[in-house]
Amino acid sequence: MVARTEKLTIAQAITAGLKQAMEKDKDIVIMGEDVGRDGGVFRVTEGLMDRFGEERVIDTPLAESGIVGSAIGMAIGGFRPVVEIQFMDFMYPALNQILAHLVRYRNRSRGRYTLPVVVRMPFGGGIHPPEHHSESLEAPLLHTAGLKVVAPSNPYDAKGLILAALESEDPVIFMEPKRIYRAFKEDVPQERYSVPIGKARVAREGKDVSIITFGAAVRTSLEAAEDLEKKGTGAEVIDLRSLNPLDVDAVLSSVRKTGRAVVVHEAPKLLGIGAEIAAIIQEKALLDLLAPVGRVAGLDVPFPLPLLENHYLPNRSRIVEAALSAVNY
Repeated sequence: MVARTEKLTIAQAITAGLKQAMEKDKDIVIMGEDVGRDGGVFRVTEGLMDRFGEERVIDTPLAESGIVGSAIGMAIGGFRPVVEIQFMDFMYPALNQILAHLVRYRNRSRGRYTLPVVVRMPFGGGIHPPEHHSESLEAPLLHTAGLKVVAPSNPYDAKGLILAALESEDPVIFMEPKRIYRAFKEDVPQERYSVPIGKARVAREGKDVSIITFGAAVRTSLEAAEDLEKKGTGAEVIDLRSLNPLDVDAVLSSVRKTGRAVVVHEAPKLLGIGAEIAAIIQEKALLDLLAPVGRVAGLDVPFPLPLLENHYLPNRSRIVEAALSAVNY
């Protein structure tokens, strides 16, 4: 029997995953600022309050610390809360709850309690908003043991990863690339499925250089790979999908094949995930390298206002330049 599919955007795929999960599990509740009547700032939860009612889709005050703190108590009580932080930049008031309580409670209680909380955060730039709406702040989250962090780059993975996150007994940060929420559609199975957390995918095969990335930067990297192909260079694009746990085997397998690596992310270069990936590669695959590991990242300055946004973000020309530098080393 052929599986039925429908054309969905990333935003629609997340909505579909949330709806299927809530239909199956009555303990799943959604909480956040404007997630109910308005359907969230990006309308990802649109229609869910009408379908499941105000007791399961809860509009909250503008109080990120209170939202996550309430979710912690609800999870201890047996619920599976899904929290929306409107923009990743707004997570700062909730960091104490996330880093000091949410991720520690399983260890603190010696396994007596698990906290199956999913915290959804639209992240990254490219939509020309005001200040404090474009950051990629995964670094402190990745530095905290006990917290899973995932970031889809396409509709299929968006639905599969949100369903996997909702099945996890550990807290999950679900980073949503808002720049490509509605940039394209693809076939997504209508039935329930999950994409394993901790498994990367090869978005494009190549033999000369590995481009390792996630989120909206995957599409930019694929565009750069097309430019590289015209120049006679085959770029392999690795979509991490999961930042913690990181699929180290997939990264090393690609780098050992190509001998060269470029890591791409929107967060600042200093202490970004690119530095960790570069360190892992040199620790475990140094003798396979034909060139130093390159990094194409955001600049080490505050995220600029809209007119300078495209100069800050990794673009296809910067990726092409870094890849050719590795190939011609």
